[in-house]
Amino acid sequence: MIYSHIRLLPPNKPSPRVASLPMENVRHWISPYEGSGNGAPVSVFLTQNAYNQAMVHASSDLEKEVGGILVGKWCLDPEATRQYIVVTASIPARFTQQGNVFLTFTQDSLVDIHDKIDEEYPEDAIVGWYHTHPRMGVFLSQYDTWLHNHFFSELWQVALVIEPHTEVGGFFVRQEGGLLDPGRYFGFYELEDNAGPSIVHWNNLHQGTVEVENKGVNHNE
Repeated sequence: MIYSHIRLLPPNKPSPRVASLPMENVRHWISPYEGSGNGAPVSVFLTQNAYNQAMVHASSDLEKEVGGILVGKWCLDPEATRQYIVVTASIPARFTQQGNVFLTFTQDSLVDIHDKIDEEYPEDAIVGWYHTHPRMGVFLSQYDTWLHNHFFSELWQVALVIEPHTEVGGFFVRQEGGLLDPGRYFGFYELEDNAGPSIVHWNNLHQGTVEVENKGVNHNE
């Protein structure tokens, strides 16, 4: 189990960076649970690098759960009045205890992750976590929900679940007030490298229209 003295957040209360939504060279991937007016209050922008890192790790063990930490930046676009995160990297958790239906981040794994963040991503924060559900689908179990609420308690921190056999995935994002639906996942914005082709192949998501509220940006991919 996760030890009660382990902290995944810095001691000081963080604040978002003020920055415009990064709407250049993006694709919007939408889950079946999203519709008009049903978007997440915190938008997720996932770099292709972070997606690749998570997918490589997800395919490393197709029988037992694997997982890690999502690092990036928490931002606020004041003109669009939107909060969002940019996930720049997915860091695999080593030294975990794992099985077919569980994954435990040990103290050694968390120390290792924080060392990597300090060395390679000193300007980034922990914006969430990810793990796989081999042959189980995309949802948060009771234990997943407990872990998320206790160790990733900020409104802007997310949970990514990947099912590597059927190649599906999705983000779990809290609603206003901190409520989290463990059965309802959201899509994300894919941040492309140099306007290249999409690398996302989760077949439970479909590509939609890129829109920015209150900024007049609306174009079809």
